[in-house]
Amino acid sequence: MGTSAHVDSGAVTAEGAEPFPVKGMDAVVFAVGNARQAAHYYSSAFGMRLVAYAGPENGSRETASYVLENGSARFVLTSVIKAADDWSGFLAEHVAAHGDGVVDLALEVPDARAAHAYALAHGARSLTEPYELTDEYGTVVLAAIGTYGQTRHTLVDRTRYHGPYLPGFSPAKPLVAPPPRRTFRAIDHCVGNVELGRMNEWVGFYQRVMGFTNMKEFVGDDIATEYSALMSKVVADGTRTVKFPINEPAEGRRKSQIDEYLEFYGGAGVQHIALVTDDIVRTVRIMREGGVRFLETPDSYYETLGEWVGETRVPLETLRELKILADRDEDGYLLQIFTKPVQDRPTVFFEIIERHGSMGFGKGNFKALFEAIEREQAKRGNL
Repeated sequence: MGTSAHVDSGAVTAEGAEPFPVKGMDAVVFAVGNARQAAHYYSSAFGMRLVAYAGPENGSRETASYVLENGSARFVLTSVIKAADDWSGFLAEHVAAHGDGVVDLALEVPDARAAHAYALAHGARSLTEPYELTDEYGTVVLAAIGTYGQTRHTLVDRTRYHGPYLPGFSPAKPLVAPPPRRTFRAIDHCVGNVELGRMNEWVGFYQRVMGFTNMKEFVGDDIATEYSALMSKVVADGTRTVKFPINEPAEGRRKSQIDEYLEFYGGAGVQHIALVTDDIVRTVRIMREGGVRFLETPDSYYETLGEWVGETRVPLETLRELKILADRDEDGYLLQIFTKPVQDRPTVFFEIIERHGSMGFGKGNFKALFEAIEREQAKRGNL
């Protein structure tokens, strides 16, 4: 039987300060085949707002990038116009090898130079040495380190910057009329899938390089169905603002969702991004109307849900109607739902989550969730 562990305090130095302080997620950066169309999708289907753009019209000759926001959540969608330098070449190769996917989980830090130096001193691989970008809005300091697969963490110090995103980006008008209220307010966590036997290696990376600590772990029967299993550990900074679950496949009778991802993505990478909302019912309705497809949960799940979850803000009948899952732990409860993959490859998807005290990840829903994923795998012929 698996275990679930919670650590209440972050790793700190002798002086009481975190060794690798982070302010939060700065952006999730996607490499995509057509950034303009992707930006329209996330605007119309997710209710995000275009706020900045960089492309040929304002000096970016190799790439086009669209910056979308919803609350504090920021997505950057970049496609290659003509590969002519190292970065555009990398992006073009990334899309060719992996399809649309996340290339960067950018972190906002108070001091990019200090964070980069600390990371390298503790074994990180530098991808970009610290450098400055300046325009009329101020100066940003950037650096980058590598993590699992071809994913990177750009370290962003924007304490002296008040522009729409970064130097080189111009303010942009929304592509579509946004909903009257935001659909979600922040990035809750970002999940990475890694190869068999490498989960602990990457958990150790975040502990050593960033001073993150174990927040939760799920092994053995925690995440297992009749056919497949996986293992997961969650690392987080001391404030629990940035949370990175790391998954690896476990031995099962058939191909697990992690195996399927690794096969179709071509290696380790970001599996899903969880977005926290204050009104999951409204968010799901807007996203469904925009064409987002969610995993289906059978009605049998809801027959006993009230017995162990208890009363929630959303009536059981509405949860059943929208196929929203619920879970309760010692700290409170949460409501959550998962999209199907948002591109043709069965790789990246999203989670919508509404928290009421619980800082968990829906352990009580794992079996129902992964059985729903397996039903989709079976339809694709990949189970």
